[in-house]
Amino acid sequence: MSERLVFRDAAGRELTAADLTGYTGQVRWEVIGAYDVPPRAGQLHREAREAGRRGDYARALDLLDQAWDLAPQWPYPVYDAAFTYLLLDEPGAAEEMYERVDQMAPRGYFTCKASLDTLRRERAGELFRGFAKAYAATEWMDPREKKRLLTGIVDKFPGFALAWKDLSALLDDDTSKLHAIGRGLRGRPDAETLGILLINKANILVRRGDRDTAVAILGELALSPDSTLAAEHLAKATLARLITES
Repeated sequence: MSERLVFRDAAGRELTAADLTGYTGQVRWEVIGAYDVPPRAGQLHREAREAGRRGDYARALDLLDQAWDLAPQWPYPVYDAAFTYLLLDEPGAAEEMYERVDQMAPRGYFTCKASLDTLRRERAGELFRGFAKAYAATEWMDPREKKRLLTGIVDKFPGFALAWKDLSALLDDDTSKLHAIGRGLRGRPDAETLGILLINKANILVRRGDRDTAVAILGELALSPDSTLAAEHLAKATLARLITES
């Protein structure tokens, strides 16, 4: 199977490049065909995720270990193990697992880089103990409640770039969005968060008529070896749309 990068919305629906217009950072992505995954490993992984949904985390970790043994190059079981340890309030183990994922997929894998950055900030004392676990739960919050919570987080932790990125997606006007994006860019964002912030900034600049600056941002992001795979492809998709519309 040939490799291809696939973006999906929160419901799991596959998105095309045209669908990515106005991207806000809420889209997931995965590389299809990048790993040789035995059917049994895939089955074990699905069973592990179901066990996790039931709250049987010990069973989930056991199944994930089995899946990883069968597919040692596949980051997904390790990624889900990291998140499971986070739910178990074991940040050290979670950080170790996310580090392994980052080594296996250095150009990004789901939210690995952002999660790893959050855990490292927590360990360094920049964020309080248990912050990473609590922050992960914001993904499923009602947008209005999430906006209120994120506003409080950036007030208390103004250097936490990820919260600025997530907050910017919930703001109502471009001026407020640009302010939040700018604060996020000054907050030492991880590569994943940086890419999303820059792409969203470029989209706003296009709407404001500053096409040249937007193209420069997207071009640099598309060509930089430091960009995540998702940021590279999103930047290229946005550039392609701008060329088509010109």
